[in-house]
Amino acid sequence: MRVVILSKALVAGAYQRKLEEIARLGVDLTALVPPSWREPRVGEQRLERRFTAGYRLEALPLALNGRHHLHFYPAIGSALRRLRPAVLHIDEESFNLATFLAMRAGLAVGARCCFYNWANIDRRYPPPFSLFERHSFRHAAHAIAGNQEAAAIIRRHGYRGPVTVIPQFGVDPELFSLKDKTWGDSTAIPPNPNPFVVGYLGRLVPEKGVLDLVAALSGMPDHVRLRMIGDGMLRPQIAARAAALGIGDRVELRPAVGSTEVPVAMAGLDLLVLPSRTTANWKEQFGRVLIEAMSCGVPVLGSSSGEIPHVIAAAGMTFPEGDVAALRQAIIRVAADHALRADLVRRGRARVLAEFTQAAVARRHVEVYAAMLGREVSVI
Repeated sequence: MRVVILSKALVAGAYQRKLEEIARLGVDLTALVPPSWREPRVGEQRLERRFTAGYRLEALPLALNGRHHLHFYPAIGSALRRLRPAVLHIDEESFNLATFLAMRAGLAVGARCCFYNWANIDRRYPPPFSLFERHSFRHAAHAIAGNQEAAAIIRRHGYRGPVTVIPQFGVDPELFSLKDKTWGDSTAIPPNPNPFVVGYLGRLVPEKGVLDLVAALSGMPDHVRLRMIGDGMLRPQIAARAAALGIGDRVELRPAVGSTEVPVAMAGLDLLVLPSRTTANWKEQFGRVLIEAMSCGVPVLGSSSGEIPHVIAAAGMTFPEGDVAALRQAIIRVAADHALRADLVRRGRARVLAEFTQAAVARRHVEVYAAMLGREVSVI
């Protein structure tokens, strides 16, 4: 089958492994991606070409870069007329302008189209976004949702077609792996790391709860350190808060790393924490850094925001979002309990291998594409 995926997320090189796995399953695949994506409050990420075997990766000019709901691809029509896909996978929300224009162009060349919804806060959209959403619902052959809440929301909004819940991307267990660890062997886990490094990787913005993590460090034993890797508006405030709490020498701020450099960053951590906090306009939609850490053999601790508990399941620990005391106690417990850390490493890696590899996610996508074309195909 001939498939085109339109996705700004695929500027990140590590995510492109999924495309290699899709192509390996016999799909004639082209990925259309922008030359860069400007994430608001974070910065610009230029297209990385890291995993490009077996399919075509083409850069397509993007208008209104950085505008999540209003960006679009002026040349999408001509690209689809040239490629003539049977399936057009639009990696955008149903209510985005990019989705509306791409789906209209896809239908014009006879493609079966799907969209990808992450939105897990239920809100009614004003025109023209409500019109874009209705158009997507009416014409899509399938919907993919990144989490359970997103699937429920599009149903409430009136979508009546088939929907499948699939993570947008998995992880490559060979790339996201610590080669010097013996999986399942508790003796491979340092019994009493000193210092014990608690890590955070991601955007330094309020909704990620990063200031809660700084506050939690205050009152912990001195050998517990915090390493925050990322960029964002709260970087100066984090440094100021740490200094005010008298823990400035125990908080390390590092710049964001590229998607394929994450495993190296993970190697220096004893625990990964994702302390996200739900706001009126946002809650955690997945928390990809959790499966990256689990794949690398780093125990994970996440808040109760959004999809985090479903991603972690029994493979890590959770705490009530915004509860700094509970966060502090959970970190202290993990730092003090060697057997618990070893168990979390085993369970985390096993969960990734069962549910979240790029190969597993690719198989599920190809099954959706086959269903869109009315084929009774089960990908093994």
